[in-house]
Amino acid sequence: MKQLIGTGTALITPFNSDHSIDFEALKRIVEQQIAGGTDYFVMLGTTGESVTLTSEEKSQVIACIKQATAGRIPLVLGVGGNNTAEVVAQLKQLYTDGICAILSVSPYYNKPNQQGIIHHYTQVADASPLPIILYNVPGRTGSNMTAATQLTLANHPNIVATKEASGNMEQVMTILANKPADFLVISGDDALTFPMLACGGSGVISVINHAFPKTFSGMVRSALQGDFSTARKAHEIVLESAIAIFADGSPSGIKTMLNELNLCGTSVRPPLWPVNDQVEANLRRLAKNAQ
Repeated sequence: MKQLIGTGTALITPFNSDHSIDFEALKRIVEQQIAGGTDYFVMLGTTGESVTLTSEEKSQVIACIKQATAGRIPLVLGVGGNNTAEVVAQLKQLYTDGICAILSVSPYYNKPNQQGIIHHYTQVADASPLPIILYNVPGRTGSNMTAATQLTLANHPNIVATKEASGNMEQVMTILANKPADFLVISGDDALTFPMLACGGSGVISVINHAFPKTFSGMVRSALQGDFSTARKAHEIVLESAIAIFADGSPSGIKTMLNELNLCGTSVRPPLWPVNDQVEANLRRLAKNAQ
């Protein structure tokens, strides 16, 4: 899955002030990202507020991104949940045209044990018509997918990568040291992407890349080429912003930066809410250096 090496942007879903989808803003962001060097897009992930979109809206977002991208870069689709049977049913009915892989989050809220996670992903991977990317994000799911679990799942022929957002570098390094040769470890933490690449990671699925497509994707590209001096300088430019966008909720933070860049509004769908005034002022300051 060479298509997944590099920088993927976990696309936001822009909204108008009435919370309807702003498709024109979405098209602007797609163009800005491609021009900046983004390697692929992830559609309808957490950052895309997929849990508050209707089935019809999800179809409209996918269609808009496909049309705007026009085959120029690969597309990954988020399909996950905490009801294994429902995820399997969605995948069996999935229209796969123009999509190269599925990003599927570890089950949230009901907090399965590790064997439950393994059985969940095995059923999902068996049913999926496309390769699966695991997504470990304990801060959202309430449970960690251990290194041992991810390494077990890495042997499934239809599981090709993991998006690791545990923030635990010991866990990341254990996976990197023991994974199959063709299994990709993708950063899910913007601020930790540089050290993950230095340890052998394959890239990132990013939020901050919305505001820093040239700098951040350039950092990833330099690191993958072994130029860690150049990559470190770019990492240091982006680091403060990569942390700040999560200070009062996501994607509220990145939408504030994008609003300062005149790319979209700041609206998010409830129960999410725009960032507080102090965070907003800081993000608007940081956005002035975005590139």
